[in-house]
Amino acid sequence: MRPWPGNAYPLGATYDGSGTNFAIFSEVAERVELCLFDDDGTEERVRLTEVDGFVWHGYLPGVEPGQRYGYRIHGPYDAAAGLRCNPNKLLIDPYAKALDGPVQWDEAVFGYRFTEPEQRNDTDSAPFVPKSVVVNPFFDWGSDRAPKISYHESVIYEAHVKGLTIAHPDIPEDLRGTYTGLAHPAMIEHLKSLGVTAVELMPVHEFITDHHLQEKGLANYWGYNTIAFLAPHHAYAMPGGRPGSQVQEFKGMVRDLHDAGIEVILDVVYNHTAEGNHKGPTLSMRGIDNAAYYRLVEDDPRYYMDYTGTGNSLNVRNPHTLQLIMDSLRYWVTEMHVDGFRFDLASTLAREFYDVDRLSVFFDLVQQDPVISQAKLIAEPWDVGPGGYQVGNFPPLWTEWNGKYRDTVRDFWRGEPGTLGEFAARLTGSSDLYQDDGRRPYASINFVTAHDGFTLADLVSYNEKHNEANGEGGNDGESHNRSWNCGVEGPTDDAAVLELRARQQRNFIATLMISQGVPMLLHGDEMGRTQQGNNNVYCQDSEISWMDWSLATKNSSLIGFTAGVLAMRHAHPVFRRRRFFAGKPIGRRRKDSLADIAWFAPNGEEMTEQDWDSGFGKCVTVFLNGDGIHDVDARGERVSDDSFIVCLNAHYEDIDVHLPGSEYGAQWAVVVDTAAGEVINLSNAPGVVAAEPPTVAAGAALTVPARAMLVLQRMETSRG
Repeated sequence: MRPWPGNAYPLGATYDGSGTNFAIFSEVAERVELCLFDDDGTEERVRLTEVDGFVWHGYLPGVEPGQRYGYRIHGPYDAAAGLRCNPNKLLIDPYAKALDGPVQWDEAVFGYRFTEPEQRNDTDSAPFVPKSVVVNPFFDWGSDRAPKISYHESVIYEAHVKGLTIAHPDIPEDLRGTYTGLAHPAMIEHLKSLGVTAVELMPVHEFITDHHLQEKGLANYWGYNTIAFLAPHHAYAMPGGRPGSQVQEFKGMVRDLHDAGIEVILDVVYNHTAEGNHKGPTLSMRGIDNAAYYRLVEDDPRYYMDYTGTGNSLNVRNPHTLQLIMDSLRYWVTEMHVDGFRFDLASTLAREFYDVDRLSVFFDLVQQDPVISQAKLIAEPWDVGPGGYQVGNFPPLWTEWNGKYRDTVRDFWRGEPGTLGEFAARLTGSSDLYQDDGRRPYASINFVTAHDGFTLADLVSYNEKHNEANGEGGNDGESHNRSWNCGVEGPTDDAAVLELRARQQRNFIATLMISQGVPMLLHGDEMGRTQQGNNNVYCQDSEISWMDWSLATKNSSLIGFTAGVLAMRHAHPVFRRRRFFAGKPIGRRRKDSLADIAWFAPNGEEMTEQDWDSGFGKCVTVFLNGDGIHDVDARGERVSDDSFIVCLNAHYEDIDVHLPGSEYGAQWAVVVDTAAGEVINLSNAPGVVAAEPPTVAAGAALTVPARAMLVLQRMETSRG
């Protein structure tokens, strides 16, 4: 078969209704062969002779969606010099929009001999490597429209496509663990009833399971091992579909979630690939143009720079690698209709030379791109390299996973001394991290738990990790969890211990939902999901990591509580301000002009600078002024709200707290009580509605139970 010249752009395989254009970048290649595969594995090689700007290309009439293909690159091989071309290795197209299956681990997929690592391995790898697939770009989106939910109105739900749905009893078996299952009415109803506005999906780019995990009978469950940045993972598609059907299925999932008003955010891994270090397989970029795609050690290019702890780092200094990342992001927005991205180990993308540079080319390109700049952009602002912890240092367009919020809120409710001042900063949007950059409170993505670590139920139940099932001798995952003073670790029948654990879970959920910024909830935390103390289930594609939906019945009260505090958040803009509080949380306030926020000691007096510095601080009261939001709505009208008082007691004993004077409000209703597990709705918003709330007069004392939070709403301005 002789190809037509075709075009150098777009890269990848592009079907136009009559045939397919193929284009691949390689500066180091001397010859490029496009390999087409029949259903029985028969291979036909087509030489691409057209080259423009190091892009090899050709057009094949009649090649349709479903066609499997790959590449063979002829060029120099000198591992010591960082050159790893080998035409005996079938290579995945970096721009492949679908793959047809997993890697089959065989010595043939490696570029060297196991017994003689210095010798090139010329065994043909084609039988063992996933084939790239030509996909059908046409899809009936109907009236699909992006929900475009403002950050300050967003509630993110971090979820795993398979783990969330694989055991759901109301989802048909053939849909469980799939994209279609995630958008099943039963799942959408659960998300809507909680008040979630966005699902943040753990990696769905095509990924592979590492050889060493497969040998131990484990799997790369999380998916942080990408091999194709434009392809949805094949294993999350319904079984029995034709090659490439995962693309259509993914689009259908997005369309259905959008129809329910739920955004789709992807956790993306552009910092490294599944090819690993110098001992890893040759599957794609390594054999196409190793030095262009990867950061090599400058004085010894046999080896790879590793800022991720996974073996390699993508070379974002190279314009073609940057183009791949940008083209991938643009594709997922324009063609797959996703609404945003969470960038795994995002500091790695900023490393142009050695240190993290917040003005790197990647961030400049994102800022200038008319498509990507309009999507939600969330950074995991750290990597494992020098200076890699960059919380608060990303450009103004970006929001960030706020690791300091997680650590401080955990410490406060654990009862750690000296945490009150920083806890106040985290509760109010972390202005110390974001305000100087011109960012808003919603730059802070607040979370207490995420996929990486304990679930919420395990966080308050285990002092030590229990990762024995991972086969690493317990050496993986964070080392310990510190004591929660819950009496015993792990499962127990002690009623008092169980109640304390349940209360602490409610404390975290309530704190998360009344904090300024964007709350992120880990899937299953609303029903007490456990991983039996395993805080690193990256390799556990099993019941250890899957959602146990029987908990929805057993812990229905926790689901109701979560939905209730979320409903309160949605109903009251005072908890989701678009601007930082104007006053500092110290000093005296003028009584004739209430500040937008005020902090009080248990005696009812406003906190002084000495109070903040004294180190006491396991109980504090904060007043949130609903008339002090200083904001306007979409119509330009001034936003106002009810006012609230929040009393937080992290002490192990009950504490009597005096409410502030009548100038702040004459009568208050207790609308959230984490000790009782109650949320009372005074605003006619969807949520948990209880009997008439207990009321407290200005200046009166009320008892805040040990390790509990009370939220009080000012009665005279309640809307109902």
